[in-house]
Amino acid sequence: MGLIDLSAIDLNLLVAFEVLFEERSVTAAAQRLYLGQPAMSAALGRLRTLFQDDLFIRIGREMQPTAKALEIAPGISIALQQIRQTLESSQTFEPATSKHTFAIGSSDYTSYVVVPKLLEVCCQVAPSINFRLIGFEKDSVGDLLEQREIDVALGFFQNPPRQTIQMPLFQEHFVGICRRGHPVITEETMTPETFARLPQALFTLRRDDIGEIDKVLAEQNLQRRVALTTPHLLILPAVISSSDLVTVIPSRLVTPFACKDTLEIFELPVQTEPWMISMLWSKLTNQDQASIWLRQILQSVCQGI
Repeated sequence: MGLIDLSAIDLNLLVAFEVLFEERSVTAAAQRLYLGQPAMSAALGRLRTLFQDDLFIRIGREMQPTAKALEIAPGISIALQQIRQTLESSQTFEPATSKHTFAIGSSDYTSYVVVPKLLEVCCQVAPSINFRLIGFEKDSVGDLLEQREIDVALGFFQNPPRQTIQMPLFQEHFVGICRRGHPVITEETMTPETFARLPQALFTLRRDDIGEIDKVLAEQNLQRRVALTTPHLLILPAVISSSDLVTVIPSRLVTPFACKDTLEIFELPVQTEPWMISMLWSKLTNQDQASIWLRQILQSVCQGI
């Protein structure tokens, strides 16, 4: 048997069948569907043609289903219910009851700054929502978003991929940190030359020893000694507090550690440009209700950071 051409079938006919099956009355079915009785009778006629069966026969005051109608009714009901559920799920998102899992592309830094506050808020408004944090390389972020492997990405995106949308969240800047009681660093004597001579630690994902601060120093014909490179940003406060190394680090990362009497924050003797931490998502999910909620909650959380 060949496949039925669904484009030639009016979905409203299946709805009419469902209501007729439940009401056993053309008049009552017409009222439920806000149709005139002639329109409902016409729908029944088209159903009979479609299924090549009377489907409903008047016996007494009711339209009783035929054997054919009894046979197809469960399948039609299940199909219409699936369609309704699909349409409802695409149009509504209830964070208070949802058990949805969101995947967020995030580095150590953005996870440290954003996620604790995100979980605190969601504990109140969306207690069953789950999150997966996924590290990413910037060259692959467009593919990850397009393939729905992540819902949003957080970070600094100087050249965002095509078919993505970017929203700024908060501005960040560099500060210097050293251990409390460091023998060299004082605000009065810190110069670019003094700073460059100090052994330093560098966070980098590129497996090299060149950071943003090196570009600024190079403009003054200075070069620093990078004694340690690491792809793990969060170890730097511990490393610095137990050595004479210094490092340059985003300001929001170091503030809590400086309160433990082990670190000091110092102003850099060279000028560095602040940068914007943004949220990136695919145009493919721009109208998705769950994704809209996630972006709104992240934006709200970041306003208080």
